[in-house]
Amino acid sequence: MAEPNGMGWIIVDALDTLMLMNLTKELNHAREWVSTTLSYEKDQDVNTFETTIRMLGGLLSAHYLQEALPGMKPENPNDEDLFLEKATDLADKLMGAFESPSGVPWASVVLSTGNGKASHADGGASSTAEAATLQLELKYLAFLTGEAHYWEKAERVMQVLDNNGAKDGLVPIFVYADKGTFRGNEIRLGSRGDSYYEYLIKQYFQTQKQEPVYLDMWNEALAGVKKHLLTYSKDNYFTILAERPSGLEGELKPKMDHLVCFMPGTIALAVTGGLTLADARKQPSWSKQQEEDMILARELTKTCMGMYRSTATGLAPEIAHFELADPPKMYHKEVLPSRSQMEKTEGAEWKKDFIIKGADAHNLQRPETVESLFYLWRITGDEIYREWGWEMFDAFVKYTMVENGGGFTSVSDVTVVPPPMRDNMESFWLVSSPFSTSSPIEKIGWEMKTRQVLTTRLGRNTEVLLSSLFACRSPPARPGRAEY
Repeated sequence: MAEPNGMGWIIVDALDTLMLMNLTKELNHAREWVSTTLSYEKDQDVNTFETTIRMLGGLLSAHYLQEALPGMKPENPNDEDLFLEKATDLADKLMGAFESPSGVPWASVVLSTGNGKASHADGGASSTAEAATLQLELKYLAFLTGEAHYWEKAERVMQVLDNNGAKDGLVPIFVYADKGTFRGNEIRLGSRGDSYYEYLIKQYFQTQKQEPVYLDMWNEALAGVKKHLLTYSKDNYFTILAERPSGLEGELKPKMDHLVCFMPGTIALAVTGGLTLADARKQPSWSKQQEEDMILARELTKTCMGMYRSTATGLAPEIAHFELADPPKMYHKEVLPSRSQMEKTEGAEWKKDFIIKGADAHNLQRPETVESLFYLWRITGDEIYREWGWEMFDAFVKYTMVENGGGFTSVSDVTVVPPPMRDNMESFWLVSSPFSTSSPIEKIGWEMKTRQVLTTRLGRNTEVLLSSLFACRSPPARPGRAEY
């Protein structure tokens, strides 16, 4: 906890959820806490990435939603800019993290002084995903305030990473903040790599497709994933997004972090641009490639759901391992549909494809799979994704709810019933989007005439659907890929 008095991670990260759920009493309490107690005068370093996505993102989401949703504005008009003012104050303190020789942010920052600090591990290198998962928040803040330096700091990071010239769009998972060069050659879309890729396509959509550099980078990376990382489990052909710990020329490791489960939803978003699949198929630009990518999104989603349904608790492990054929069957050589319907029968043979090791059997309440289910349901309209979402929620309620209103907890082993509780609730547990037939998003008319509904993650674990955010006003000027 950041001393003194902590930073209220759960309170701030869940502000938008309180609004979406119309919990006005709790929202008023949270707003009062933010106004009277939230302080950034902390004399210790905090993680740059976590502080940006949870705190800055939470405040920006709340600022947007209180304007968009009826009945969410504060009673006192003088408080309407509270969340934006707090976000701006925090961002100014975070700017010190970007004062590295390369412009890549230091892993941590001391909020009271604004001094950035190198990572305490990993040879002092920053996580590539963390360095490249600050852009949506800072660019949106630049849009709201008109202060271009937030935009420029965020964009500079992407320039440095792109200038490294990663092969086939796949970047190593560590980068030195002082040098701006990658450390090692390990490639994965799990921890340390995941949201670098996620933010590529979302930056493209955030500015109404005015930055095609990010579409180019996304397309290159997705092609690289298909070429080097996509494979199949040996028996039932579940699609696996594997890793290359020794670089692209090294051995393929059949391991999938739960974190990887952001990918199917992101693919579906990239393919359709936020349109329903039915409407996307009517576009002149629709192609065979997009159909194939939607099939890939569905197959990866099925694998992610299999991580849940294969366990005794119905909760996914942090990591699943798989056995491959020898030699491995690769996606770029043959596209194989999974053989299993994932029947729920106890001891079903398909479950053996999912190998859970003791060190990886914990569940940290991660939202990536439910986010992808949300995307796939909203885009395809296929009820199976709502059903899977409810099945997951039911398992969380059954095995992770704490008695007497004590919240929910992460668990140590999803393979045993009941799973041992950890007495810890992550802030992102409270910010996953609910499944419903209708929602405040539809009721306030966010599906505009263009139906180009953007997904901007203001707070990495908070899904806020924004329609045509930049349609009426231009964002701060920024150069193209050739010169950034």
